[in-house]
Parts: sequence; structure tokens; C-alpha cells
Amino acid sequence: MDLIDNDIRQWSAEEIKEQFGDNLTLLPLNDNIKELQTILRDKNTSRSDFKFYADRLIRLVIEESLNKLPFTDCEVITPTGALYKGLKYGAGNCGVSIVRSGEAMEQGLRDCCRSIRIGKILVESDTDTHEAHVVYAKFPEDIARRQVLLMYPIMSTGNTVKQAVNVLTQHGVKEDRIILSNLFCTPAAAQAVVDYVPKMKILTSELHPVAPNHFGQKYFGTD
Repeated sequence: MDLIDNDIRQWSAEEIKEQFGDNLTLLPLNDNIKELQTILRDKNTSRSDFKFYADRLIRLVIEESLNKLPFTDCEVITPTGALYKGLKYGAGNCGVSIVRSGEAMEQGLRDCCRSIRIGKILVESDTDTHEAHVVYAKFPEDIARRQVLLMYPIMSTGNTVKQAVNVLTQHGVKEDRIILSNLFCTPAAAQAVVDYVPKMKILTSELHPVAPNHFGQKYFGTD
């Protein structure tokens, strides 16, 4: 069997800004992240290993996504009685997962934000036209006043994310208050989403022309 070499150049911060604008961020690549990506793409990775290493990568992406939320100044008193000037998250954050693969990222968010509320969106594609449409959505009642972390691990075309954003904006959420947390993204999907919702922030760990579309099935053991 012939193997396809999908290795491509690494995107620099300057290239990303020039191509996609200021609101798409690539998780800074290091050997640890590259190993996690490699394990998740390897067809020989067992399901238990896949879930373990996927959770590790999810945690890194979630942590960096939280860094894009607004912070406010605060002061606390230390156990020694000293005054410490620090930061705290602004009030009113929530997560929204795109069912089903996005649910894989919910625990990573809860591990970082213990009491955060999480909504859900179910998007399905028409079997004939492949057009994406929303069939279910459940959000906190005050979602229009919240910063939203939209969770979706694999973005191949961007159609699902675009439909999910449509529903959020219909519920009063402003584009610039949405942060998409993503693991793997194709350049075509990134371009489609950036063109559609230019004010939304996007964080991904990798831009690559071939997305690991087996992610959801492997993670939940349905392959």
C-alpha cells in the first residue's frame, strides 16, 4: 500500500496573522505537543491510550483558551498578612460543547473551572446535501451576557462550527465573546470560519490539511 506523506511546513505566528488575522492562535508547538498529536494520529494507538493522551492535549488547549478570557485586578491578603495584587477571571463565563465529539472536552474544562456551566449544541449533516443544521441546543438562560468557550476538537470544513455560532448569536451572544477551543483544524476550515465570524477567537493545536476525523469514534469507543 502506498503511504501519503502529509508532512507540511510549520506555520509561523507572522504567517498565521497574515493569512487568518489576529483572532486565530496556534498553540505554541513543542516536542510534548507534537508527541501527543502523533499518538492521536497513529492508527495503532489503543483506545485507552488514545483517550489518555487526548485528555492531555485537551487540557493544554483548554488552559490556553482560558487565558483569552477577560481578567480583572484584585487584591488578597496572604497567610503572612501581606497584601498581594493579582488577577481573577471576570464573572460570567460558560462552556458550550458541540455534540458529540465536543463533549470529550467538557471534563478538561471542568478540571480547570470547577463550577462552570456547560451548554450543548447538536449539529447534524444532511446525508444527501451534506449541509449542516442544528437539531438541538440547550444553554444557560443568561448566555447572552456570558463569555462562551465553544468546544469542538476536529474542524475539517468549518460548517458545523458556523452553524453552532449562528445559534449562539441568535441567542444574543456577540461574536467577540466566543472563543473556539479546537485540537485539529484544516487551513480550509480555519479560513472558512474566520471569513464567516471574523470577531470570534479561535485556538487550535494544529493546522494541517488532513484532520483526524476518527477522533470522536476512537475517544468514545464507537469505532
